[in-house]
Parts: sequence; structure tokens; C-alpha cells
Amino acid sequence: MSPISPAGRRTSGGCRWWTGLLLGALCLAQPGAFAADGEGLAPGAATPRSGINLDYMDPAVPATVDLFRHGNGHWLDSTAIPVDRAVYGIDAITQDRTELQLRALVEDLLQRRDLASDSEEGMIAAVFRDFMDEARCDQLGVAPLAPLLARIHGVRSRDELGALFGELGMLGVALPIDLGVYQDERDATRYLVHVAQSGLSLPDRDYYLDRREARFRTVRTAFVRYAEAQLRRIGDPAPRRAARDILAFETRLAGAQWDRVANRDPVRTYNPRQLAQLHALMPHLRWDAWFAALGLPADPGTVIVGQPGYASSLDRILQTTPLPVLKSWLSWQLLRAYAPLLDSTTANRHFAFESGVLRGVPEQKPRWKRGLGVIEGTLGQAMGRLYVARHFPPQAKAHIQQLVANLIAAYGDSIDHLDWLEAPTREAAHAKLAQIRAKLGYPDRWRDYSGLRLVPGHLLENVQRAQRFEARRELAHLGQAVDREEWDMTPQTVNAYYNPTLNEIVFPAAQLQAPYFDVAVDDAANYGNIGFVIGHELSHAFDDEGSQFDGAGNLRDWWSAADHEHFRARTALLVQQYAAVTPVPGIHLNGELTLGENIADNAGLTIAWKAYQASLNGHEPAVIDGMSGAQRFFVSYAQSWMTKQREADLVARLKADPHAPAAVRTNLAVRNQDAFHVAFGTQAGDPMWLAPERRVHLW
Repeated sequence: MSPISPAGRRTSGGCRWWTGLLLGALCLAQPGAFAADGEGLAPGAATPRSGINLDYMDPAVPATVDLFRHGNGHWLDSTAIPVDRAVYGIDAITQDRTELQLRALVEDLLQRRDLASDSEEGMIAAVFRDFMDEARCDQLGVAPLAPLLARIHGVRSRDELGALFGELGMLGVALPIDLGVYQDERDATRYLVHVAQSGLSLPDRDYYLDRREARFRTVRTAFVRYAEAQLRRIGDPAPRRAARDILAFETRLAGAQWDRVANRDPVRTYNPRQLAQLHALMPHLRWDAWFAALGLPADPGTVIVGQPGYASSLDRILQTTPLPVLKSWLSWQLLRAYAPLLDSTTANRHFAFESGVLRGVPEQKPRWKRGLGVIEGTLGQAMGRLYVARHFPPQAKAHIQQLVANLIAAYGDSIDHLDWLEAPTREAAHAKLAQIRAKLGYPDRWRDYSGLRLVPGHLLENVQRAQRFEARRELAHLGQAVDREEWDMTPQTVNAYYNPTLNEIVFPAAQLQAPYFDVAVDDAANYGNIGFVIGHELSHAFDDEGSQFDGAGNLRDWWSAADHEHFRARTALLVQQYAAVTPVPGIHLNGELTLGENIADNAGLTIAWKAYQASLNGHEPAVIDGMSGAQRFFVSYAQSWMTKQREADLVARLKADPHAPAAVRTNLAVRNQDAFHVAFGTQAGDPMWLAPERRVHLW
């Protein structure tokens, strides 16, 4: 539950979202098994383990036919997706293990009697204990929402919407337009207010606007039934009509919104407006009341508007939509935001649509896992401090720092040898690479929760207190120097990201585990796993979006016109390759939406391969488990994407997610790698073959 959606924040990465949200990725080694780079690999040393799980592989499917199935086929055929998941694989396996680690930490806190109620540990224990008291939640029903529902229904005119938007936005409730404080993309030394389109309950505008696709019609019908039942739960006098009105209202929003490809353009979505211009854009919204409710100045200075056309259309939509419909919609969004914290009936109905209909998941996760999610959304860094102390030894950071240095050196070497970069652009690329900061494991400065006060026994109210606390912290950035120590992920998250305005790559502690990084296995596996991930995140600095930002994090064109043309020509080929894929009958992969991630996969794999070659110091790697070093590198890469997925979830992600499905990311990325074709001896006619002149080489 993010207090304010990141209307203006651009981060690339979080690149394993196809295979598990929040706490996903693989760790099959013993708890706490972190690894160092290059240990035990000197010539003459004992042969290490390959790092390849042979039990996952299907030798009957050659790598020349399908690398993804070659590396994972037996696992794919023998594994069922658990009933509480939309996606299952490497990340989900680690999510399960990480959640067990976190549960043990929380249960230790629950046993302690010396915890002060206002301490971080005491607040973690209280939030978890209150969520686990399902009987109490059932007894309260939807009553905890009554004050806010009364506030919404007490609105008498549209003039009051601005203040209401501020109050609800502080609580993480979806609004038709988001407002937050983030770095200025043109001047990365300061923060500005950003506003951007929002407000859809369904995954993408196509769910509302596509009238030909039967599956979307089915979802819309189910949505109305779901909204009707939930609105009846909170006492709406005409829930069926209100549900239909909500769908109609969101359809109008969807029709006015920019599509996801347009929203990837950092120049097009950077539209500075002064207060008078903001009023001209949306003259009927009380911006002063909204700013006041957020604690912002009456005139916050320059405001970055993501989609000016949407803002103008929204002004008309808000004026022409009956006020009772707007109030029903806001009540609906309030209920959506907090349904998982309410009684079983409300929470289960929320799950049945949001995860069941939209993602195809049959059953909810166990309550204790959901309780950990509540902690993540309220006291995530406090939980992270406990996690790091027990599961991330200090030497792990030093080990991964060396591997990052190896990948950066390989990237620099690659820049030197590109045949399409002119000298000034090459020099600027080197400058940007040298300025990239790697944040590894955990923050150097932990989040200060001393100003947060929770009251045991009041679950929903405590979550709201935590939401307001975090919102105020973020809003207080306005007018302050940019905090370059902040993290957008907690240490217990198995994921990684690149932030262009900070020019940083970030790898939480839970990502830095075996087999992504394991000292006990051969380096080919390490470079095919964590080496690729590092290379991928580095490559986001030079993808079609990240390359528009300079080394200081400013949105600035540092390319020559010729280099732009060369880069566009190469990336256009990638768009064509991915757009030709149809993961679900009738729905093509959007090559433009996924372009940034596809560039990072392409370049990241190239750089990881270069770094692996450099690590050999001219020595020929041993054959292990019947595979050469090159073959182990690519099979390890394939196994890092081991995933199964429900079709409903796949459809939702094809419409909304900038990442391609795991099998596509595996096979299309390697088809563009010359080293893959050499390693497995592909020939014309093989399904994995791609003619050399059609292979895309970027960085």
C-alpha cells in the first residue's frame, strides 16, 4: 500500500516481476549462504559444482530447439502452480523461504515481553498480532471504515473534492489523478510536485476499451458483480446501479488516458506548469485545498504534469459526472484499498476478483504470509534491519562489490569497442558509467520510525497512521536537498532496479543469495545468474529511456544525431522480434512497451558474458556435468527464469507489464548472442537459430 503512487518517479528494473512480486527469487542453498566472486577457481584447484540443477533440465529438448525448456523442461512438466499463486518458479521458491525467515523473526518478537510499544520491534509485533486476530477483524466487519465513508458521503459540492483527494491520497487510496513529490527529471538536485493519470481498478485501459476481446467483456461483467457486492457490504442504497456507474466512470477515465507506450517517454511526460497554468489546465479543481490537505505550500512552485491532455479531460469528466457517482467511486476505492484488512467476507470477495478473476489464483495465501505483507507495507525497513542482522553477513557486501566492479569494467570495455558510437557520445557514456552508484544489500542509513505511533488493537487505524507517516515523509522532500541514500525497496525484497534520476543500481540483500551468487559453484553459473542481473540493471542506464538521462541524473540529450539514428535502427529490430511473439492466442507481446527491459536483457547478457570471459584470465574452463563453461553460462541464465504462469495473469501482464514472459526473455535474448550460437552449435533451420545479420548487438 503505497501512500502516494509514484506519479513522477521513474525506476527501471524491478526486473523479475514476471516471476514473483515483493519477495521473489531463488535460494536453494542453506540459509545465509552468500558467495564471493572467483574463490576456488584457480587453475589446478578442485573442480567446483556446476551450479546447474540437472533435475530441472530436459535433455530431450536440445538448447538449439528451446533453451528455456532445455534448462527447465523437467521441472515445468512435473510441477504444478500452487493454488495460492498466479506465477510459480524461481522467485516464488525463494519467496517461500524468505517468508519463513521473516516469520521466524516476527515470532521471536511475539515471544518477547520486554518490547516497548513505541519501538520498531514492538510496532512490528503489534501489527502482525492484530492482523492474525481474524476473529477480531470479523467482529469489527467494515466498521473501521465508517469515519472515512462518512467523510466521503458528507461532501456536498465538487469544491470539496480537492481537500478530500488530499486526505484519501495520504492513505494510499486510488484517485483519478495522482500527486507526489519526486526528483525533478531536468534538475536531479531538487524535488518537485508531480501529477499523473490514475484511477483504474482494472489492470489496463484495454480492459475497458477493447470491445472485441471476449475475455475483457467477461472481466467487466465480473467487475460489476464484485463491486455491487462490496458496495452492498458498506451500505450503498443502490449497489447495482452504483457498480455500473463506477464502471462507466472508469471507462471515461480510460478513454482519456495515455497508453503505456506513450507513458514510457520521459520527454513527453515532462510538462512543467506553474500554479496559474495548473488552474488553467483543471480550473474546477481546488488545488489550494488539495495542497493544504497534504501540508504543501499554497504555491508549491513548478509542478510536473505527466499527461496534460488527460488532466484537461479529467476536469470535464469530474464536472459532468454526478456528484453521487463520484462519492460512490471514492467509497469504492477506499474499500478496495483496505478490504484485505477487514472481515473475512469482505477480504475473501476482494481476493476472489483481484487475484481470482484478474490473475487466475484459486486460493488465498495463508494468513501469516498476508500478515508479513502488511508489515512490509507499514514498517518495511524496520523489518529489513532485523532481516539483515540475521541473514546478510557483512562480508557479503564486499563480495558482491567485487562482482559489480567486474561487470562495470566489462561495460566500459564494451563501450570502447562499439562500432556505432561517435567519440563524444562514447566519452559521455563512459562518464555516465563512472558515475553509476551501486547500492548493495541494505541502506547506509535506516528509515527513522521514531515519529510513528501505533495503538495495539487497532489494525486498520494503525495501517492508516503508517500510511500518513510515510506520505508526510515523502512530501517533506519538497524544498529539501535530494536524499541520495534512500532506497525504493526493502532489504528483504528479492529484486533489483535502476533509478535514472539518481543514476544508481540497487540490489537488496535477499537478491544476493545462491544460486544467483554462490561461492560454492563454478563462475559460469554466477555470471549467468547474478552477473546477468547486474549487467541488466547497468544496461538500464543505456536503454531507450535511461539513455536520455546523463550521469548526474538529468534528462538531457548527450547523444549525437547519428548515434541516435544507429540506436533507433537497432532497437527497432528488437521491437519487431518481440512483437512477433503471441504468448496467448490473439494477444501479441507489445514490443514497444517491453523495449526497455528487452534492451537491458540483450545488453546485460552481453556484458555478463564479457565479464565471465575476463574472469577466466585466458584459461579454458573445465567441462562439468558434461557442459562447457559457455553452455553452463547460458543454461544457468535459462534456469534463472524457471517459471510457470496462469493464463489470466499472463494476459494482465501482457497489457500492463513492461517485462516479457520468462520463456520469451530467455530464448529471444540468447538468440541475439553470438556466443550462444557458438556454445551450442546452432545451424540454419534450428528453431533457436538467428542469422548473424539479424542479430541485435547494442552495448
